[in-house]
Amino acid sequence: MNNHRFILQPYKGVGSRHCCPSCHKRRCFSRYIDTEKQISFPDDVGRCDHEQSCGYHLTPKEYFERNLQSKPHHRDFATPSACRAKPTEQQKPTSFIASETVAQTLHGYEKNNLYLFLRSKFGAEEALRLMKDYRVGTSKHWPGSCVFWQTDINGCVRTGKVMLYDAETGKRVKEPYNHVTWVHPLLRLPDFNLRQCFFGEHLLPMNRGKPVAIVESEKTALVTAYYLPEYVWIASGGKNGCFNYDALRVLRGHQVILYPDIGATDQWRQKLTQLRNLGIKANIFNYLEEIATDDERTAGLDIADYLLQIEPDQEVMQAMIRRNPMLQKLIDDLQLTLVSVERYDPDTDTSHKLSKTEKQ
Repeated sequence: MNNHRFILQPYKGVGSRHCCPSCHKRRCFSRYIDTEKQISFPDDVGRCDHEQSCGYHLTPKEYFERNLQSKPHHRDFATPSACRAKPTEQQKPTSFIASETVAQTLHGYEKNNLYLFLRSKFGAEEALRLMKDYRVGTSKHWPGSCVFWQTDINGCVRTGKVMLYDAETGKRVKEPYNHVTWVHPLLRLPDFNLRQCFFGEHLLPMNRGKPVAIVESEKTALVTAYYLPEYVWIASGGKNGCFNYDALRVLRGHQVILYPDIGATDQWRQKLTQLRNLGIKANIFNYLEEIATDDERTAGLDIADYLLQIEPDQEVMQAMIRRNPMLQKLIDDLQLTLVSVERYDPDTDTSHKLSKTEKQ
């Protein structure tokens, strides 16, 4: 008799088998399900049938280790008292990605859709600066994809998240499947022990005097870092992401402000307790949640979606404010002024004006 709560979905025809997030072969991926029907796992929690050629397998246990707030209190994940009684037992060391591997990706931005999108908004110079500052690489896994390297406070790379964006809209490509995967399973590194850190965490030591702003999306961290450089913008990589005590310790000594996506504010408000238990001064920016329209709430917009509506021309900006009065309130709340910045784009051999916000 199988007493496990989390099991691979039983085969019930081709509809119960899916596209593998690693090798991308169709109808070969089995997802994990909760037999108690209380937890819905992300689409990448499961096992590929091609054990030799692919070998991708993300178990519920590994998922909960990365997302401790989602972890249920259940016998499948209970820690035996004998294990708790051994505080001297060493934890398995964190695995890292070789610096040579990372360096091989830090170029080729003309083929990187995220860079192309940022360049269209901010100009080539600023887009390149953001990619370099945050150590965003170019991946060959999907044409046009990028890799967000998780570089910790000591400069060591924990892993990388490979994602594909549309070069024109800047939106994630989710059809015909969600284009997101991880570097460590792609490299097939043996016995890899992943302990995630915040994306952008490596910027903390050189910006000790700045408050830290936490967002969900890596792309949002890049966009907000352009508009609001008085903060150090880092990303949790999801609603739960790096919100565990081990990862949060690096924020000690910093003032922290949480900027959740619309719809995630209540969940993130609970994380304030974790931060404050570590002696970290933390607050939450909940204005977006309070004034969001039904459509904006359904879309799950975040602060970057609003900042990107700021256009170079003041007349255009005023027109945008008339269509969406919240933009003006956002600018006022963040105490921003709009300045015009001339940028030269070497790729098009033209100069053009951009708008950039500055703290008053």
